[in-house]
Parts: sequence; structure tokens; C-alpha cells
Amino acid sequence: MAIGNRYSPNSVLVIVLLVTWVCPVALPKLHRLNRPKEFAAVYRQGQRASAAALSVIVLPVSPEGVSVPSRFGISVSQKVHKRAVVRNRLKRQVRSAIQSLIPKVKSNLWIVIVLRPSAVRCDYWQFLRQLEHTFAELEVIDGHTRGCVL
Repeated sequence: MAIGNRYSPNSVLVIVLLVTWVCPVALPKLHRLNRPKEFAAVYRQGQRASAAALSVIVLPVSPEGVSVPSRFGISVSQKVHKRAVVRNRLKRQVRSAIQSLIPKVKSNLWIVIVLRPSAVRCDYWQFLRQLEHTFAELEVIDGHTRGCVL
């Protein structure tokens, strides 16, 4: 028995993989937009702004003067990429960028982010920059805070 080394390199790798699998990057439930009727309402009545790789649609909602956290939905069509693995990776990157912007986002909004085929070539920082730009354009965040996240 080796002294001081309880785990073999393979068992440490398995533990690391399990921890990353159990803790996915996900938006908190109160920030998720998930019903088809909610998406349809945002598509039908929302304001739009576009960037190179994505389009953002925002719908203000006001439930009787109560302040509720903004909710986000991400839409990635099969036109963006044929493989689900790639579409899911794009959604994870956008979700991560949204999480870093949540503290700046105004409340009482439903926001849908629609990815375009050019999103396949983007990384996290490009998504973050484009989201921040379109959010400032739609006045979802204060325009003076642009550049603070980057």
C-alpha cells in the first residue's frame, strides 16, 4: 500500500467527471422561460434587436406592480447545426453568458435569445459581448455599464 496517495490517477479523474456532470451550468428555475405559450407571447409581442450570431426578443411583463426576476429562454433551430451535441454546447455557452449578466438585467422581462447559424463559430466571450450589446440596445441593462463584464 502506498503511503500518502489514497487515490489512483484514474479514480481522481472519475471523481472530477462526476462532479462536473452533477453540477451543470443551468439557469436557476426562477430565471427560466419554459412554456410554449410564453415563448409564443414573446415572439408575437416582443421588441427585437440583432447581432451577428444571435437575435434577442424582449417582452415587458408587469404582474400587478410586483417586481419579479426576468426570465430567459434560448432557441436553437436545427438550421443552426444538424447535430444536437453542437446545439446543446451553444446553449450552454449562452446560458453561462446570461448568468454573468443577470445581476445587471432589469426585472419584469421575458427574454428569448435566438441563435443564428453563424453562432457555431462563436465562443463564450463573443456571446457575452453580443448579448451585452443587444441588451443595452433594448434597454434591458443600463447602457452605461457596457464593457464592465469584459
